[in-house]
Amino acid sequence: MTPAEIQTEQRQLELAVEQALDSAKRLGADSAEVSISKQTGLSVNTRNGELENIEFNKDGALGIAVYRDGRKGSASTSDLRPDAITRTVAAALDISRYTTADPFAGIADADTLAWDAPELELCFPRQLEPADGIELALRCEQQALGRDPRIKQSDGASFSSNLGIKVYGNSHGFIKGYAGSRFGMSCVLIGEQDGDMQREYGYTSARSFGDLWTPEQVADEAVSRTLGRLGGRKIDTTRAPVLFHPDVAASLFGHLVMGISGGNLYRQSSFLLDALGERIFPDWFDIHEQPHLHKGLASSPFDNEGVRTQERHIIEKGELKTYLLTSYSARKLGMALTGHAGGIHNWTVANSGQSLEQLLKMMGTGLLVTEMMGQGVNIVTGDYSRGAAGFWVENGEIAYPVEEITIAGNLKQMFAGIQAIGTDVETRSSLQTGSVLIDEMKIAGQ
Repeated sequence: MTPAEIQTEQRQLELAVEQALDSAKRLGADSAEVSISKQTGLSVNTRNGELENIEFNKDGALGIAVYRDGRKGSASTSDLRPDAITRTVAAALDISRYTTADPFAGIADADTLAWDAPELELCFPRQLEPADGIELALRCEQQALGRDPRIKQSDGASFSSNLGIKVYGNSHGFIKGYAGSRFGMSCVLIGEQDGDMQREYGYTSARSFGDLWTPEQVADEAVSRTLGRLGGRKIDTTRAPVLFHPDVAASLFGHLVMGISGGNLYRQSSFLLDALGERIFPDWFDIHEQPHLHKGLASSPFDNEGVRTQERHIIEKGELKTYLLTSYSARKLGMALTGHAGGIHNWTVANSGQSLEQLLKMMGTGLLVTEMMGQGVNIVTGDYSRGAAGFWVENGEIAYPVEEITIAGNLKQMFAGIQAIGTDVETRSSLQTGSVLIDEMKIAGQ
């Protein structure tokens, strides 16, 4: 789509939202909120040098929530014709008759909305033909398969291009939207050595096509990761320092997100209940949120309730500075909302100045984790136990790959036990961090 076509499409979606809100008012709703998104995209998959499939997608849906006498009803439709929208609104109102009144339900207050939402330039349209995607995916596979005889075959390469438009509106008269683009490329390889077979991947993702890695760079990562897994050993159960590679380190702070999310807090189901204002990380540790970052993968001028997003410290000098609250959870907790309906917005974990090599030296003997498996995290207690693979490190040097191990601890103790954050920041994520060194965890092996 061209910029002019995107603007026209967005205006049509805004009109659909406006019509839905008008219908809700006319049919007797006290208030209402409407969100609509439209996605167009191309996806190409190849395997072992041959085209496997091409997918085109063009879809969208309108969702409306109505509130009447404290009762909420919701409905959605992919048919954006005026009569279909009116029927959807009527259906939502009918559903509200059967729900329980909730004093905390309702749209966000007018003074919290992004009336002056900034233009973030998140959309970089690129006219791409299927042949372009096929050529990139095939190049990625070809580059990877020719690097090392231990790389036996490809388990597939892919290229994707997507453009989306999002519009939100509510009964305060707020109707705003924005467009965003996303491009991606990946390659999965299978390697073999002495009968040991391993599967690994490389990938790239960006708002702009020009910011993607080249197929050669994706192949480099896929080959390096696959070869690094070959010859893995089991180790004895022990306690030792653990260094989380950036590829998996972000998951640690994903558990922090869950722990300080309003829904878990008001349900009394978080290991970080009543932790606001407390020091839960070392006193040098910081996490900064930047919702308006240029080309940021999680940038947004407003959240899913139209609430303005703003730059803030999540953690400052080790202290928890904020919870993550929607309008509903904020009312339940008697606190101010934070603009996090729909998730976080570009978190950056500040590093402590060491490279990965320096962190290995700092650790001495311990485990470098490069892959995580399973979901063994209890968000209520903070107990942590997950399958892992990576490398055993001795005297600050990688000794050999290890597999079939489990690492365990408690998130509160793990957060407090962080010794350093590396400068090797993973930038392909909405939560950017370098390697994370934790003082000690239990490592269960053979």
